[in-house]
Amino acid sequence: MDGMADERDGVPLTNLDQEIFPGAGATKRDLIDYLDVMAGRLIPVLRDRPLSVIRVLRGQDQFMQKNLPKYTPEWVPRTTVWAEASHREVTYALGNDRRTLLWFGNQRAVEFHPALATVDAPHRQTHLIMDLDPPPDGGFATVVGAARLVRQALADSRLTGAVKTSGSKGLHIFVPLAGDPAPEDVAAAQRAVAARAERIDPVLATTAFIREDRHGKVFLDATRAGGATVAAAYSPRIRPGVPVSFPLAWDDLDAVTPADFTIRSAPGLLGDRDPWAAAMPPAQPLGEELVAEGHTIPVARVQAMHEGKRRAKAKREASGG
Repeated sequence: MDGMADERDGVPLTNLDQEIFPGAGATKRDLIDYLDVMAGRLIPVLRDRPLSVIRVLRGQDQFMQKNLPKYTPEWVPRTTVWAEASHREVTYALGNDRRTLLWFGNQRAVEFHPALATVDAPHRQTHLIMDLDPPPDGGFATVVGAARLVRQALADSRLTGAVKTSGSKGLHIFVPLAGDPAPEDVAAAQRAVAARAERIDPVLATTAFIREDRHGKVFLDATRAGGATVAAAYSPRIRPGVPVSFPLAWDDLDAVTPADFTIRSAPGLLGDRDPWAAAMPPAQPLGEELVAEGHTIPVARVQAMHEGKRRAKAKREASGG
């Protein structure tokens, strides 16, 4: 019955028949069943990475949780990270085992966003990441077209990556990195890849960070670097139907939509396979030329901040303020 406690692997589970969030079309039991059956594929992409989760409590807006609450069981693996912005230590969970995933599911943690680096090498980003976002009225086909631009730009830079749906409307492309590249060099390389992809077809894709400057184009987001996070492969997302971030073969992009892959459908489509692990190419070094080009491109957020101030000032002057 709803409200009755259940237990799995020693983890008490409650309110399993409640909808996860309004419009989910799935219950808390569906979420926990998904995390349970997918644990063997989720743990490798979460392991030893400080984990942020997005939770949806009943009657509340969703929120991102980084710091573990005081009531967290002592068996949940964790690590502490100094947060420069808030000048305090944050205790992050590590998604290293099935029990931890089950416990998070019971906490209504729907989305799993691991750090880009592991605890043993906190300054070493393990992948170059491109996040492709469609314009508000753009279909998935436009994102697929932009992904092919990124794939070409990577190939021209002697790099190759794996692609997955974001679980929302876009695509993520991951390139595993060899060696020990400096964080600022990874960030620079991402900016250069985005710029090179934009140059191939500037009508389709843009690197414009400010929304009003994108003019209906796909945004090539190169800002997944440093302290950023990104939804993990196989992570559910807080969207109607509870879609999941799903790995795809490059040749299959035209035949699918992100909504095809949900917490209900994904396990059956996968069977025993782990296509994200299978598709991930070997680790690759960043070329010096790519990094050098990236360092000539301004950091998007900083540039956008200055541009926002400049436009606000121009607006005030134009209105006589």
